[in-house]
Amino acid sequence: MAALRIAVAGAGLIGQAHIAAVRSNPDCRLHAIVDPAAFAATIAASAEVRHYADLGDLLTHDPPDAIILATPNQLHLEQALACIDAGVPTLLEKPIAPTVAQAEQLVQVVERSGVKMLIGHHRAHSPIMARAREVVASGVLGRLVAVTGSATFFKPDHYFAEGPWRSAPGGGPILINMIHEVHNLRMLCGEIVEVQALASSAIRGFAVEDTVSINLRFDNGALGSFMLSDTTASARSWEQTSQENKAYPSYDDEDCYVISGTHGSLSIPTMRLKTYPSSEERSWWKPFETGVAGMVRADPLMRQIAHFCAVVRGQAEPLVSARDGLANLRITEAIAAAARSGGTIVLPVS
Repeated sequence: MAALRIAVAGAGLIGQAHIAAVRSNPDCRLHAIVDPAAFAATIAASAEVRHYADLGDLLTHDPPDAIILATPNQLHLEQALACIDAGVPTLLEKPIAPTVAQAEQLVQVVERSGVKMLIGHHRAHSPIMARAREVVASGVLGRLVAVTGSATFFKPDHYFAEGPWRSAPGGGPILINMIHEVHNLRMLCGEIVEVQALASSAIRGFAVEDTVSINLRFDNGALGSFMLSDTTASARSWEQTSQENKAYPSYDDEDCYVISGTHGSLSIPTMRLKTYPSSEERSWWKPFETGVAGMVRADPLMRQIAHFCAVVRGQAEPLVSARDGLANLRITEAIAAAARSGGTIVLPVS
């Protein structure tokens, strides 16, 4: 079977990560790079592939078998529609669109067209997440009661100096980071139906939040609390605990999620389990059986590319569909709205 010709649009940090993943997978090969920036031409020359400044030129004159859109959020709708119109299967980086209204429009077009689209929530391809979902689904925790989570880390000053938009409306950790956590929580605990939030900008003093406290209600009755901050000297984030992205130091004594049920709890990503023996009375005076749920670690971006190839070939359905991407964005927007209003936002059950 011939290797799939995959183009990458957007040669920034995530685009370069996708380029490396494509070049490392024997089932596909890098076809072209699309980006108007001068440095993108250099990257393309180094990879010995064609460079295009304009996506339309690629789709018209040199269409690939598939494409990865790792471009700025505001271009997602326009470029995804162009790829659908050209009949090119697409891996669209998260968020699916900059607004829920645009995401709803895109979902309708995707579902009418039949063109394959995978949304780039790469943590969905994490083997840690897959194992955690297995544990929860097994029933060993009993009925889900609560989840506590955190994404607390410190972004350096140059992060904001290099991208001033990150300290202006439209930036901030709710819209930049929380969408990852939303998808993880949905995979682990089910659909989110209500959110509340309190936000603060007391530390950085930006026009956007730097710290957020979030309450969640799930459709199955479980409740959740989540702490989000980009100004805390803390290692309780997925990047600093999962060991999946080697660019971040990692601490194997930290977890960023604890899922608790009526019979036990699971800490993630250490995968530490505490459960009551099924034959004994449950009580806080009774000791738990303790253990670790066995799992492996692997690069989710590499697994995502392998899955994308299977989707393009018709061997699999997208693990993260356009409708999933819409749901993640809708919840993330609701958190931002709840933080502004101080009220409760009720979400539709899909």
